[in-house]
Amino acid sequence: MSDIKIYNAPRSQIRGQKFIDAVKGKDFLFSLVTSYTETCETPGITAAGADPDFLKFTPPADAEFLHYGFCKSIDVIPMTPDGKPTPALLTRAALESADIPHVVINAGSKIAPKLPYIETGLVPGKNIALEPGLEESAVHQAIDYGEKIGKMLARSTDCLIIGESIPGGTTTALAVLNSLGFRFNVSSSMPNNPKNLKDEIVAKARKRLELPDSKDLHKILANVGDPMIPFVFGMLSSASESTKVILAGGTQMSAVLAVARRLGYLQHNTALATTSYIIDDKSTSLPELVFSSSDSPILYINPKLEDSKFSGLRAYSEGFVKEGVGAGGSMIASMLKTGIDSQRLLELIDKEYERISSSK
Repeated sequence: MSDIKIYNAPRSQIRGQKFIDAVKGKDFLFSLVTSYTETCETPGITAAGADPDFLKFTPPADAEFLHYGFCKSIDVIPMTPDGKPTPALLTRAALESADIPHVVINAGSKIAPKLPYIETGLVPGKNIALEPGLEESAVHQAIDYGEKIGKMLARSTDCLIIGESIPGGTTTALAVLNSLGFRFNVSSSMPNNPKNLKDEIVAKARKRLELPDSKDLHKILANVGDPMIPFVFGMLSSASESTKVILAGGTQMSAVLAVARRLGYLQHNTALATTSYIIDDKSTSLPELVFSSSDSPILYINPKLEDSKFSGLRAYSEGFVKEGVGAGGSMIASMLKTGIDSQRLLELIDKEYERISSSK
């Protein structure tokens, strides 16, 4: 398991190794939470979607690619015009390699995926620069539904992996984190992180938070958040009571942990898992952000995409995309279940990329 790294922080190595030992060789279940915030429609805020008009199709297309190996909502694979693929490609290759089952949960996506999925009835989030992201009642509903679904899924696995697909989600995550008192930059799907644009959006959103609302977590989530954050918190809070949980992602999952710190979860049953591209991102500091709000360990993996045969995949190691659709957590889970190493996983990822390239 030398390809799986534990971020070196006080007590984190011990907690991380205990987590790894507890789930090694066990059964995993991957859950993909699809959602949406109209904040992503701000020009220049995200690399998701080959075209701005297709942003709303990104979450269902990710889910469909994960499920079928192709998309039904759109007639193309989610990929930038110059060939950088959705991180769902990495996730699919990892889950297939270890025969890890998955479930899709629609928690506020504008477009429902064309596959069997769990429907929550949550509405998409609004553009937080212009108006509150959610009704406060929707925040309570998201947490409640997340708790119920998390509890249900936890019963069927030794370790529940939670990934997400929500374009523009790092901006709403930044707004939530800032409103909770955390002053860190967050990551981006682009190599040149549009920090100034994100800060401008967050500043506009936070103007709506006047005392005493600025101390009320539910009002914070309603004003500056998106449906995914409270929903995944609900899943984490209930699932961690009975099984291990991997939050598969970076910035958005750190926002979930910040909320969980206030509302409660079992930290020793939880780990955040991501790629080395997020850990090494010089425009942010995910470890500081996570450890300022949680004692849960950070696990990460270098997928060695710089050694890929394809420039679209090598771009991940150059700062594009970096993470998403639970890619880091799913690759770590594959290694923990089967013992596969990163070199073999890269071969499978390259093979999957070759398949979709030849079918375009």
